Amino acid sequence: MKISGPWMQAAPTQAVCAALTGAGFRALFVGGCVRNALLGLAVADIDIATDAVPETVTNLAENAGFKVVPTGIDHGTVTVIAAGIAHEITTFRRDIETHGRHATVAFSTDIADDATRRDLTMNALYATPDGEVVDPMGGLADLMARQVRFVGDANARITEDYLRILRFFRFHAIYGDPNGGIDAEGLAACAANSAGIETLSCERITAEMRKLLSADNPGPAVAAMARSGVLNAVLPGADDRALAPLVHLEGDTPPHWLRRLAVLGGLAQTAHLRFSRAETTTFGHIRDEIATLKPASELGYRLGVALAKDVILARAALFETPPPNAWQDDAIRGAAAKFPLRAADLMPALHGPALGDRLRVLEQAWIDSGFSLTRAQLLA
Repeated sequence: MKISGPWMQAAPTQAVCAALTGAGFRALFVGGCVRNALLGLAVADIDIATDAVPETVTNLAENAGFKVVPTGIDHGTVTVIAAGIAHEITTFRRDIETHGRHATVAFSTDIADDATRRDLTMNALYATPDGEVVDPMGGLADLMARQVRFVGDANARITEDYLRILRFFRFHAIYGDPNGGIDAEGLAACAANSAGIETLSCERITAEMRKLLSADNPGPAVAAMARSGVLNAVLPGADDRALAPLVHLEGDTPPHWLRRLAVLGGLAQTAHLRFSRAETTTFGHIRDEIATLKPASELGYRLGVALAKDVILARAALFETPPPNAWQDDAIRGAAAKFPLRAADLMPALHGPALGDRLRVLEQAWIDSGFSLTRAQLLA
């Protein structure tokens, strides 16, 4: 089987490969670029595996006029930039000793050594510069069957890096067959090793959960996480029952991982997650407003259309009720509304806290009127 695509046929990328192969070394595309090309999906990152050691890769690339960045030199990785395109080139490796995320590795000239240390069979696919697929671990059959499986012994792969537990579910959500079920051996290994999630940084957990919950339909994968105890290890007290209804209610609405996160539970959700400041604000609004009775129009006015949609959809999923009629139009109408009063309109009769209190009362009355009360009516 062969792959093709503009990303691999681009002259700069072929020139990078030629710098290696012309010197007698192997240059093999590997991982996500091969996997996505086989599935007809977009390729974002170009990874290349080689039997040349990093120093040799650096010398060959620089002699060819390319910029070289030692992005992971201790683990055999350099990034070669050609015509603005980044190519992450890693020497074949084999593990000498593993320490969770960190491993002691030795360089190798054998592609089998490199393939056996990868996490999932669909990520252990290689391709030559002309597109010929090289499949040392049987990943092609798994990919075509949309079966997410660990390379070799699942327990061994997980204990090398416990983040692979979350990657297993994330890849199932994106690439797995939702009707074919999840790999039983992998699921059992994830359940048996779920305590290892405690050793992971909040940043790494958050990155994986963001990707998982941004999948088109993460429901089956998250349900499997719940059954195996992994979901509770990541988000103590979480409940996945509202996620599938939410995905159904979203329809054509683009996925929003914080909206989906909000229906999984309460404050316990943030135990192992690290939000940006903007994400903290957004998540807080969704979580807090779900339990209120504010209509879509008021939510649109106070939060904007996007957050109003998040709240209405999450509320409907959790309360198992359809969203109100014309709720999207109401959210848009509220977001466009402009309160007709300013503080100066109530001065000097009112000032300080009394002024703020009165403005809030009048604003709520204006909202409750469907934004219909005029400035004169409010002042009266």
